[in-house]
Amino acid sequence: MRDRKAGARSRTHAERLASRDGYFSPESVIRRPGNSPLTPFLGGGPAVLLQVAHPLVAAGVVQHSDYRRDLWRRLVRTLRALYLIAFGTKAEAERAGEAVQAVHEHVRGVTDAQLGPFPPGTPYSASDPELMLWVHATLVEASLTAYGRFVSVLSVEDEERYYQEMGLVARLFGTPATIIPSSLTEFRAYFDSQLRGGTITVTPPARQVAAIIVEAALPAPMRVLVPAHRLSTTRLLPPRLRDEYGLRWTLLHELALPIAARSVRLAATPVLVAASRFTAPVEALAA
Repeated sequence: MRDRKAGARSRTHAERLASRDGYFSPESVIRRPGNSPLTPFLGGGPAVLLQVAHPLVAAGVVQHSDYRRDLWRRLVRTLRALYLIAFGTKAEAERAGEAVQAVHEHVRGVTDAQLGPFPPGTPYSASDPELMLWVHATLVEASLTAYGRFVSVLSVEDEERYYQEMGLVARLFGTPATIIPSSLTEFRAYFDSQLRGGTITVTPPARQVAAIIVEAALPAPMRVLVPAHRLSTTRLLPPRLRDEYGLRWTLLHELALPIAARSVRLAATPVLVAASRFTAPVEALAA
């Protein structure tokens, strides 16, 4: 017990970068996006809006949280869990995954209105493999897109490695291995088919969540990041969903985005230091 808690409290991020006692080694591709503050800051918003573009995911968020006050904390908990899985020990990673699964067990209910193709009374559960796969897909898509646009373009081989490594993350979060596309090519086909189909569509609950994300009521020291966050959230969404959310994108926005992204690079450097210090009460992820 002492090792479990003391080890988690004492490691710095630099020590975690060199560690080999977790699921991922220093050479793992998953650690590259995870080691760049730009990936969560500029990819987190579009990931959430992609997630709630599934009407049943949106229903779960709105009906099972005080999302107006809690949405950012939920996003931070997800990012913390991802950090522990990528940079923590195997025990830390497993506890982080278990904590996320424990939260999911309580998110279930029925819809109370027509949401896209789903009639009132449609049951939903955060532990539904199909919904879990969609949420996983949004994390993969948003992270790869944000990292490639704002940090560095991965080679085809490294993109595949990243995808395979993220498959382990999905399994630790409880997604059945049998439902996860086996390659990045199959994943792309799945993601594109979801966007072309009739399920992924922006509903009133999703717009309520989007209003909170785009508003970005961040703590005072982080408000310098707001312009980049808003611009990247809009730009990285598929055009159809951007339109359905009512988010405008112009040439002026396109020109402003790289400048805003550079401000994030300068302002967000201390974030990983703070993230490494989080690790003590892994159980807090389920709070």
